[in-house]
Amino acid sequence: MKELKPKYVLYARKSTEDDDKQVMSIEAQLVELHEFARREQLEILSEFQESKSAKTPGRETFGEMMAFIENHNEPLGILAWHPDRLARNSIDGGRIVYAVDTGSIASLRFPTFWFEPTPQGKFMLQVAFGQSKYFSDNLVENVKRGMRQKLRRGEWLTKAPFGYVNNPKTRNIEPHPVYSKIVVRGFEEYAKGTYTIESLAKFLADLGLETKNRTPLGKASIVRMLSNRAYIGFIKYKDEWHEGSFAPIITPTLFEAVQKVLETKRRPRVQKEPHNFPLTQFAECGECGGMITAQYTTNRHGTKYAYYRCTQKKGSCRQPYVATALLETQVNDMLQTVALPSVEIDKIDGWIVRWEREQTADDGSAARDLKNEIASVQEKLDRLVSLYLDGDIERDSYLDRKDKLMREKTTLAEKLNGLGRGSDNRLQPLRRFVLSLREAVNLIESGEMHEKRDFLKKLGSNPSLKDKTLSLHWDALWDGVAETKAAFAQGAAARRRHIAPIAAAGGLAPEFVSIGDPTGNRTPICRMRTCCPSR
Repeated sequence: MKELKPKYVLYARKSTEDDDKQVMSIEAQLVELHEFARREQLEILSEFQESKSAKTPGRETFGEMMAFIENHNEPLGILAWHPDRLARNSIDGGRIVYAVDTGSIASLRFPTFWFEPTPQGKFMLQVAFGQSKYFSDNLVENVKRGMRQKLRRGEWLTKAPFGYVNNPKTRNIEPHPVYSKIVVRGFEEYAKGTYTIESLAKFLADLGLETKNRTPLGKASIVRMLSNRAYIGFIKYKDEWHEGSFAPIITPTLFEAVQKVLETKRRPRVQKEPHNFPLTQFAECGECGGMITAQYTTNRHGTKYAYYRCTQKKGSCRQPYVATALLETQVNDMLQTVALPSVEIDKIDGWIVRWEREQTADDGSAARDLKNEIASVQEKLDRLVSLYLDGDIERDSYLDRKDKLMREKTTLAEKLNGLGRGSDNRLQPLRRFVLSLREAVNLIESGEMHEKRDFLKKLGSNPSLKDKTLSLHWDALWDGVAETKAAFAQGAAARRRHIAPIAAAGGLAPEFVSIGDPTGNRTPICRMRTCCPSR
């Protein structure tokens, strides 16, 4: 059966970078590649061409070509002038080699390079890509070395600024016989202080310094010209100034005089005083759903104060303004509703420590038992091997018993490794709950308002402000804390009814939870029935 020839995609690339200036143009590549395809009878399915350097990954057309090949229903080939047209970096080169390995690329054809999809051919392709990358990297180092040498000689590196002209013989710049005088005149006139930046631009335009559209230069361009140290014989390279060997146009005295005028006329941007509105972007308006914002105002007596209000961006809203002090008081009251007495928090923390110790003791006892069982199983395995070596047991029976003992040993080892993990996972939510309780107490005593705002966001959802009243939907755990604290004065039965959901949510037994008197008169722990059921 005759083997079908693969179809090809043609790729031509011309870089705009300096290192590719000697490579033939895209038009020349297309002519040569089409002639090569006609000679070799290659069917070209699609063409891709772009003008971009291949030193770094990210070429759009190259990516489109690879996606076209990878998504095609049959393997395709690539036709290019040379491997360095495809890639000069390790990522793109590796992508092509990987596509050859997976079969997405069936063939690579180059008029100047031979390749076959064999181990040796792929090795040589990687060598070609490596040589292309080495050429690019080496060329970069050579260019940098040349730049450093030009700086040592004080030669200008790029296109000459206005007022100078590049001299290809000396590879430096020299003052233009006409334009340099325009630059000097501009510096002299601005140093007198009679011109603004805008009027100086018009003045220089009349002398011939203008844009390509025959309009005066912009303000930024004039400022850059007046601040350019090249006119006093300096070269800037990587934000560092170096001494040049070309002739300066103006004197350092005139340059410094212009800098002083620029400094006196420079108007720094006015920095706005930052506003201190910690409760903005916290609550929504309870009437229209818009966000609550804040602003300053001054009353008729000249007193400046701040208040919060609806942004009214969702339509008309009749909600009144709320004074800052009133809203901050309500935030503090919300924290008070879930802030337990420190003695109760210490009590819960104590129970956690006790449970950890008990669990550690239980785990230690269980670990000893498991180790003994593992040792017993290992002893059985050793005896079984001895019986088999002595010929007292058949091979099939030996393998069956050994498999059972090995599985039993693995199960015991897994139980031994898992000791302690379950208890730690059960206690972690309760520990986080205790930390949040302590954080609430600390915020009430010395917290900033923005810290209180962020803390309330963690405890509840959908904060809203309506009729000057702030409300918040508490999470289940914290809702139980608030209800329990509010119901403390109703008696022991009410306390037990509200304590149950808190205990369940925190992983704590109901008899281990008690809530102190919110008025500050705390009931001693040991006098509460729910605390010490054994008394």
